[in-house]
Amino acid sequence: MTKEDYQDIAITIPKEPGVYKFLDEENTILYVGKAKNLKNRVSSYFVNDKQKSFKTRTLVKNAHHLEFMVVDTEHDALLLENSMIKKFQPRYNVNLKDGKSYTYICVKKERFPRVFFTRKLSKDGSTYFGPYTSKFRAKVMFDVVKKLFKLRTCTLNLSQANIDKGKFTVCLEYHIKNCEGPCVGKESEEQYNEKIKQVKNVLRGHFKPVKDYIKEQMAFHVERLEFEQAQDLKEKLWAFEDYQSKSTVVSNTVEDVDVFNIRVEKDTAFVNYMKVIKGALINSDNIEMKINADEDQKDLLLHAIYRLREKFNSQAPEVIVPFDLEMEIKDFNYLVPSRGDRRKLIELAEKNLQYFILQQKKDELNKIKKVTSAERILTTMKNDLQMSEIPLHIECFDNSNIQGTNPVASCVVFRNAKPAKSDYRKFKIKTVKGPDDFASMREVVFRRYRRLLDEDQSLPQLVIIDGGKGQLSSAMQSIEELDLKGKITVIGIAKRLEEIYFPDDSIPLYINKKSESLKLIQQLRNEAHRFAINFHRDQRSKHAFGTSLTDIPGIGKTSAEKLLSHFKSLKRLKEADENEVAEIIGKAAAKKVFEYWYGE
Repeated sequence: MTKEDYQDIAITIPKEPGVYKFLDEENTILYVGKAKNLKNRVSSYFVNDKQKSFKTRTLVKNAHHLEFMVVDTEHDALLLENSMIKKFQPRYNVNLKDGKSYTYICVKKERFPRVFFTRKLSKDGSTYFGPYTSKFRAKVMFDVVKKLFKLRTCTLNLSQANIDKGKFTVCLEYHIKNCEGPCVGKESEEQYNEKIKQVKNVLRGHFKPVKDYIKEQMAFHVERLEFEQAQDLKEKLWAFEDYQSKSTVVSNTVEDVDVFNIRVEKDTAFVNYMKVIKGALINSDNIEMKINADEDQKDLLLHAIYRLREKFNSQAPEVIVPFDLEMEIKDFNYLVPSRGDRRKLIELAEKNLQYFILQQKKDELNKIKKVTSAERILTTMKNDLQMSEIPLHIECFDNSNIQGTNPVASCVVFRNAKPAKSDYRKFKIKTVKGPDDFASMREVVFRRYRRLLDEDQSLPQLVIIDGGKGQLSSAMQSIEELDLKGKITVIGIAKRLEEIYFPDDSIPLYINKKSESLKLIQQLRNEAHRFAINFHRDQRSKHAFGTSLTDIPGIGKTSAEKLLSHFKSLKRLKEADENEVAEIIGKAAAKKVFEYWYGE
């Protein structure tokens, strides 16, 4: 979009609050922005070219046309802009880097609600607390709830009808005093819901109502001379007060506030968020925002405030920020403190940002070091094995069978010296009868590289065969048959002395036991062995199970499990009559079992 294009529409752009959109030729939204004065804001993109960033110049260059929408206030423009960015995720808008899956504590919407950890939010009416950015904090909070209140953990449908019919019996949780037994009517719904109310208070950080509730229960039991129950509650009160005292108290005067601070470095903005209730720090988070166009700190912080308040489901009436947002906001009152406890909160947020940014830089350095480490190891391996290129792609094969039964093989794949588990492959031996490791190795190597060639996939630079000269020679027969000799380096590793064998060379290579390249070869060998053993174990189990019942046409795994669970053994199942079996899996399936065993 050029200056001439803008001048053609400039007269139509109002001087009112609103939202503007840059779009490309295919009507894809490239950028969404808000403005107190649409005409002034949009015109700024087409003047002073040299003062604009490269990304902003690129945005204007790639835009084909402009659209705008007028609203009543700048605050309305902010809300509309925020919702459109979330919906369309325009390429040039600020990008919040936050792909982590955080933990929530769910209070399930059901009769006698359960309380449990989850990472998924369902629109089922349940109440979710979090997200908890610290697993430790979430676990401490959850443990406090479990210690204070005896809640059910079962998934039974505790309808009044089911309880009245006596459908349930108390479980171990009741006997070890972790549950009051609502499933058998030993606890009323009213009593249980009062506990749930206090659980929500704990999770919200409202501690006083919880302490009052425990004290009321203590007094109730004392009046009834139930001193043991009263003492139990007293100990819980002590534990709760101990937890409260260990909570991070940041102010004695602050009731319910959200605290935000921001720091911009190059093209990234870092934002710290803290949730403070009754003076205690309840939750906190740090986020990165990738800046893709010219956006000032005020706009970046406003984006973060709305996104984080929504993420943490915060309704705090007061928001503390480091500078004036220059906007009247309806959803909350914001304050820029100059002294006192609120100023200390801003300083604490700044300190958190410093630590977070420092940690991000360390993580980046560690990533670079890891890459350097992998390059060093692979370069050492290239030299040790006298290869012509660095083995960035390595594959290792192993066989597994016991006395020839269920022979299988595995192929594990490492890329850049790390396991690429999605590329691992399992093989059932198809053409070999009996325990013949050499023939099995020849088969799987041929099948593996025949397929890679047919699918035009990249070949490994190094292939490792778990075994000595025999297995290596068998693998090389397939490599030669596929005309890959000389195109792939193939070695065998013998277990006893960790000898490395090369094709057509009877003298093994001994790599220094402390060498990083030998350790990587051993890791590949061990991983292939583990993968093959696990696959073989699965096949043995399926064979042992399948030859009994699941080989019967029409009898699946579920029916077989039901029969074995009921009759405990095949012997007792065969001694049963058809009617007994029909009660478990139905008449039609029972008939198939007996026809298979005894004929019509």
